[in-house]
Amino acid sequence: MALVPYEEGGGWTARQLHSPWATFHFARRTIRLQQDWRRLGVAAVVWDAAVVLCAYLEMEGIDLRDRSVIELGAGTGLLGIVVTLLGARVTITDRAAALEFLESNVQANLPPELRPRAVVKELTWGKDLDNFSPGAFDLILGADIVYLEETFAELLETLEHLCSERTVILLSCRIRYERDLKFLKMLRERFSVSEVHYDSSKDVHIYKAQRGSHKDDF
Repeated sequence: MALVPYEEGGGWTARQLHSPWATFHFARRTIRLQQDWRRLGVAAVVWDAAVVLCAYLEMEGIDLRDRSVIELGAGTGLLGIVVTLLGARVTITDRAAALEFLESNVQANLPPELRPRAVVKELTWGKDLDNFSPGAFDLILGADIVYLEETFAELLETLEHLCSERTVILLSCRIRYERDLKFLKMLRERFSVSEVHYDSSKDVHIYKAQRGSHKDDF
């Protein structure tokens, strides 16, 4: 996730963005996350797309037990924390500047017996790919990571590197600008893409993408 200022409408108030804490209830637990907009910008607040994707994974009853999952642009860590609580083995990634903040949220919200199942790791799209085995993940997750057009090519390169024929990608986002539609077009040129959920109250879409025709249970 890029560490840049960001404009957001659709129900987010300045008070919510600048609050030092955000609290959620998923996987039968209370998750309390530190936020720090002034220091890290968009990487340090929880966006609706992450909340919607967490709810989707939990309410759809998707079996994540012992699945290998990677989250891109994790920010505060909400999504990676929830997926770990739901039983997955999770690699939670972001750029170097956000890792200390991300790690603190992950450690504070996972019980000791689950902490070894969540690894926080640096990943700058298109640059650190040798540190990740090609096609090693069952599921790739991203929440509100599609908004900077200059990162689209690197994001797609990263997705292609991480994917095998069996890998499922779930991307949760708002469609705010024409460039967001451009990314979806670029994604469809490389993957089979379908919209699997739309939350009208938050105006958030969830898209599923796969490289091949393999049938999955996500």
